[in-house]
Amino acid sequence: MKDIRNIQNESNSDTPLGAGGNLPYFIDTTLRDGEQAPGVVFSFSEKLRIAALLDGAGVPELEIGTPAMGETEVDEIRNLCRMGFKFKTLSWCRANKHDILCASRAETNGVHISFPVSDILMKAMSKDKNWVMSQLIELLEFAIPMFDYVTIGAQDASRAEIGFLKDFVCTAKAFGASRVRLADTVGILNPITTFELFTAIRSVEAELPLEIHAHNDLGMATANTVAAYMAGANCLSTTINGLGERAGNAPMEEVAMALELSAGINSGLHTKSFTELSAYVAQASNRLQSVSKPITGSSVLTHESGIHTNCLLKDRNTYQLIPAERVGRKEDDFLIGKHSGKATLIHYLNEAHLPVDDNVCKQLLTDIKEKAEILKRSITKEELFGLYTEIYSRKKKFSANYKL
Repeated sequence: MKDIRNIQNESNSDTPLGAGGNLPYFIDTTLRDGEQAPGVVFSFSEKLRIAALLDGAGVPELEIGTPAMGETEVDEIRNLCRMGFKFKTLSWCRANKHDILCASRAETNGVHISFPVSDILMKAMSKDKNWVMSQLIELLEFAIPMFDYVTIGAQDASRAEIGFLKDFVCTAKAFGASRVRLADTVGILNPITTFELFTAIRSVEAELPLEIHAHNDLGMATANTVAAYMAGANCLSTTINGLGERAGNAPMEEVAMALELSAGINSGLHTKSFTELSAYVAQASNRLQSVSKPITGSSVLTHESGIHTNCLLKDRNTYQLIPAERVGRKEDDFLIGKHSGKATLIHYLNEAHLPVDDNVCKQLLTDIKEKAEILKRSITKEELFGLYTEIYSRKKKFSANYKL
């Protein structure tokens, strides 16, 4: 069986080393966990397009589906696997032989077998620790001959008893698992407890690739994924737009840019693909994105405040962290509205080769604020020029009446 660490190195050979000498290795699960979001259904053509965009973005591995869902799912996974994409493919399975056999017919490179490891999940599934450990060994021995690699999932690891979790991870490694996923299934972790969890597991298992699978119930999935990486997690499970059950998963585009801009670590991904990827997944999933969604929201690189735009006109880095071209966008024009300042008006009037003086600017700012308050929005360039024309018309009439 091929060592997953070699697969990582093949996919990210030019990526700078990060925490503990490991490479950030993204495993996108938009087509599996993302599609599990309530009401989301991807057609095969949409799956194909998403896979192609992810391949273009340089994502090294896709968790591509759940074969036990039925023959249609098996066929679609198999067809995607045969398309010649560069990424590795992974099937998700429950801890039973039936699911693993379904995955073998789907022809994915690897298989992921998920086990409940917290007391609350084991009780709900009528299992216990003895069952988990015996099945872990039995299913690894069963699955390893069928796949290039087998990964093991510790479902609800964030609420598991730490001693049992350590035994689980060490046993998985001893019996041939290529990677173990620690899942924050209900999103209860924070960056500090995430760091502590992965540090604790690394204290007993220094070499086995570890994966973080973070949910966003408390809004910390991105931060927790970065914290896990800094604590020694090699592999980062994400979805586009954070699509997933309840509040979703860690968004790939946010994790990648957080690594690059906050931690100074190259994600290994082609970040210029992010805007197109985000827009397409939003459309295909029928999940509209907030205009202020980090990285790819339509307004996150847009500015109105006069204090900001006065500096941004001189240097975009003053009030903008992310260069638009770095995520596949063009720099937005400044908005004209209630909070605009003189510098923005002069910028647009000069662009239009219109004369301007201080008195006109003062009146124009007053008129813009009044109009924006009435409309409850910013105003367009056309509306700006209309207000400008009205001011000059009033000025000419005044001059004519008083023969100035």
